[in-house]
Amino acid sequence: MMLWLIPLLPLLGAILPSMLIRTGRGACAASAGFVSFVTLGLVLSRARQVFTGGVEQFSVPWVAQIGLNFSFRLDALSLFFAAMILIIGLLVILYARFYLSREDPMGRFYSYLLLFQGAMLGVVLSDNLILLLIFWELTSLTSFLLIGFWRHRADARRGARMALIVTGGGGLALVGGLILLGQAGGTYEISQLLERGESIQASPLYLPALGLILLGAFTKSAQFPFHFWLPHAMAAPTPVSAYLHSATMVKAGIFLLARLWPVLAGTEAWFLIVAPVGLATMAIAAWIAMFRHDLKALLAYSTISHLGLVTMLLGLGTPVAAMVAVFHILNHATFKAALFMSAGIVDHEAGTRDMRRLGGLLKLMPITGTLSLLAAAAMAGVPFFNGFLSKEMMLEEAAHTVYLGQPWLFPLVATLGALFSVAYSARFAFVTFLGPKRVDYSHAPHDPPVGMWLPVALLVLPVIAIGIMPQQVVGLVLARISEAVIQGPLPNFYLALWHGVTAALIMSAIAFAGGLGFYYLGWQKANALRLATPRPDARRMFTFTFSVLVRGSRGVLGRLHDGSLMRYLRVTFLAIVLFGAYAIWTTPTNDGARPLLPVNAPAVVAWFALVMVSLMVVMRHRERLLALILTSVVGVVVSLAFIQFSAPDLALTQISVDVVTTILMLLALNLLPKETPLGRNVTGRWRDGILASVAGLGVALLAYWVMTRNGPTEIADYYLLTAQPGGGGTNVVNVILVDFRGFDTFSEIIVLGIAAISIFALLDVKLRDSAVRRLRSMLPQLEASDAHPLILVVATRVLLPLSMVVGLYIFLRGHNEPGGGFIAGLVVAIAFIMQFIASGYIWAADRLRLDPQTAIGIGVAIAGLAGLTPLLFDDPFLTSTFAHVHLPVIGDFELASAMLFDLGVFLTVVGVMVLSLARLSRVAVRVDPPKSTDQPMDIPLEPPAEVLPPAAPAAAALMPDAVVAETSISSSGKE
Repeated sequence: MMLWLIPLLPLLGAILPSMLIRTGRGACAASAGFVSFVTLGLVLSRARQVFTGGVEQFSVPWVAQIGLNFSFRLDALSLFFAAMILIIGLLVILYARFYLSREDPMGRFYSYLLLFQGAMLGVVLSDNLILLLIFWELTSLTSFLLIGFWRHRADARRGARMALIVTGGGGLALVGGLILLGQAGGTYEISQLLERGESIQASPLYLPALGLILLGAFTKSAQFPFHFWLPHAMAAPTPVSAYLHSATMVKAGIFLLARLWPVLAGTEAWFLIVAPVGLATMAIAAWIAMFRHDLKALLAYSTISHLGLVTMLLGLGTPVAAMVAVFHILNHATFKAALFMSAGIVDHEAGTRDMRRLGGLLKLMPITGTLSLLAAAAMAGVPFFNGFLSKEMMLEEAAHTVYLGQPWLFPLVATLGALFSVAYSARFAFVTFLGPKRVDYSHAPHDPPVGMWLPVALLVLPVIAIGIMPQQVVGLVLARISEAVIQGPLPNFYLALWHGVTAALIMSAIAFAGGLGFYYLGWQKANALRLATPRPDARRMFTFTFSVLVRGSRGVLGRLHDGSLMRYLRVTFLAIVLFGAYAIWTTPTNDGARPLLPVNAPAVVAWFALVMVSLMVVMRHRERLLALILTSVVGVVVSLAFIQFSAPDLALTQISVDVVTTILMLLALNLLPKETPLGRNVTGRWRDGILASVAGLGVALLAYWVMTRNGPTEIADYYLLTAQPGGGGTNVVNVILVDFRGFDTFSEIIVLGIAAISIFALLDVKLRDSAVRRLRSMLPQLEASDAHPLILVVATRVLLPLSMVVGLYIFLRGHNEPGGGFIAGLVVAIAFIMQFIASGYIWAADRLRLDPQTAIGIGVAIAGLAGLTPLLFDDPFLTSTFAHVHLPVIGDFELASAMLFDLGVFLTVVGVMVLSLARLSRVAVRVDPPKSTDQPMDIPLEPPAEVLPPAAPAAAALMPDAVVAETSISSSGKE
């Protein structure tokens, strides 16, 4: 079975609820339930094989260079967690269908739920540490969406933000920890790491890896002192709370501890850190839970306490303790999901979750009350319920634990934690359901529809069944799961209600009697003492710390990112110079073995021109037009150098890019003052000049070293030898772009498209009234009267079809001769640009039949399809093929699939250039509205009439109404 389908199905299925919400709430819930049910079927179909000792694995290399593989592993532990996630997920989906109101966007809720479910399944099935990290962070993001689902409520937004910050911060620590663990073990595959526990624990990287991994697990599972975020997550809808607290979010940290138990456990550091943190969390959270009045808050702190119990057991480092931890994970998932759903029913029917306003609900809601009391009994550890068994086994393990030479510490604190759990369970049961019946409810509570209490009943069934017949119900399954945790044989054990009078039984009796006595006799006094005693408020501490960090970061960012481009460039160049100087100073530099080429007269002339032009740019940089022309000369000289060194493709590309950018910059300069403002003092200019000179000399020195040394030639030789037989082309440069390094080219055209669309959006949004007025004030007062010279108009229109033919020729010859889609696209773009310049924006826009945005989209799509097509033939992405074809009359010629990819590059380049041009031209129209004429050369042959003709439809559509209304022509003939 393809294990990757298990997490993928919910991730893809998340689309269905949003699509089907228009067909009804029932169809929306059914689609989510169907996805979870099918996924559960895939998991359970392998249960027999897995629980008989088998392990299923699936692995495909992803980014093998960094150890990232698309690896999944299904053993008893991962199957147990996956089944728990999906079964409780199905019950939550059913429960939410009746819990959510008609005002709640149910489609969005189920989409978020399935995304979260898929992320959790990815965590428990991942067999690669880096893949696990990806899914781990995805759980943080999706839980943020679920907790903040009621985004109109401030407490929901605050709780979601707090959960994301705490768990996300722990996730960053986990990234470092798992990378160190992979380095210590020599692999990132979890299945291989589980076999290298001894070597990892002997590595010097073990302790830092352990600390960082525990930080990530503790924050996710709300262990002390990171426990404060979980109660604030109660602002989420109750179905979310039930899911997160019983089977998913908070269990992710527990799963990580269990999965890595063979690698990390068994050392003194593990025991000294994990066990006391779990024990402290268990006791502290249980104490706080006793005094919560909100039902969900009480259950939230009880969840933290039970998570601490499991963490403590895993921290003890013994196989039996690990087995008890697994047992309590199962028990806790059943009764805690049932209790959260019951709390939601109470809130739904009674209109409140405040226990001070509740009482006697058993008589008013007999079904809900009975189910809630049974689940509460399991939470308290009452005999004949599953919670009693795992609590007894926990106390047995604690009774034999010696910590720091103190044999009484663990038994005492564990007994206190169990005592407090009895007390808050009793308070939950007696105050809410068994107290005197109240008559002051806003409306009479009653049992909800069957869709709400049925999931609770289904969860209570295993609570009772396991409590009465534990060995028969879960004995074998528990043994297999525990063996998967410890990666070895488990000591013999037998689950039973009675094991005689043991230390655990005595501790349990003390906890049970003490908890009931405390609730009846000491709760009021303890609460009064608690209220009178100063105590830290975790939310206020978090808010204060977070606000300090935000203010500090804003101050730092305000000083670093002050909007000065010159400052950014100065810092960048200074860093380059310093690092380069350090590299030069610490690296031995011997004379290169390659001789210099002989100096000839053209090279000297070109070099002299390059130096002089560069100096003129520095001296006359304030004159924008002159500086642009001089930099274009630099581009021409560089193109000549490419030709000199037999690189015609690069020369063509350089020339084409230079022409396009020069023209576009000319259009931009038309909207700016003639000169740049005089900035910075003389000292600042000298400082920048020295820094630039040092950087330039460093680059020159680096170029000299590279060109005078023989570097590795394996890659170059490979390209030269395989371009024709492997790629079907003799133009090595083009074959590299469309075949060997096609993925790079594909990424580049996507970036080009994004850049063009960004230009479109930025100019469209920013150029409003104030910006237009500012640009108008900078326009030159005197312009040439001949807006469209006749010679230029005629020449460009004659050259347009010729340019198209040249572009087509360059495109078709690119695979074997200098050319290709990129150069051809630039040539065609230049032809379009010249039409805009010669005949005016309105005339050209009215006749342009190419939508640049569509061209970009089609180009990227064609390139992508050319890359995806080889996958149908089991070849890698962007694999190209070629064949020689013979046709009558035409003769023999070559067809290469890379031509299709090159066509996508061509269309994208043309679209990018035309879109940039159109945007700049539209800016010009907004700033200086022209008049549209429809004469042959767009030049008025007679004096303009006072009543102006309307603008061309296409051009008018491209201009704002205000601009069209303002369209006029000056007496000087300025357009």
